[in-house]
Amino acid sequence: MPYSSKTIGLVISRLRIQKGLTQETLSGLSGISRSHLIMLETGRKTARLDTLWRIAEALGIKPSELLRLAENLDRDDD
Repeated sequence: MPYSSKTIGLVISRLRIQKGLTQETLSGLSGISRSHLIMLETGRKTARLDTLWRIAEALGIKPSELLRLAENLDRDDD
């Protein structure tokens, strides 16, 4: 299954909303700009591993969990 930046972005967005975080708050916690986060959430930009790691930590989950959720979402769409 190929990597999908849209799927990763959707997972990040859903987790952020579930945790009651704004894009501004999550971007601050993860050390990236809000505009960068928006591009990641919409799938217009591909995240580097270190960025995914920081976002996962800011969301209070392991990076492997973030990837697992994206993988499961992709699988459900098949």
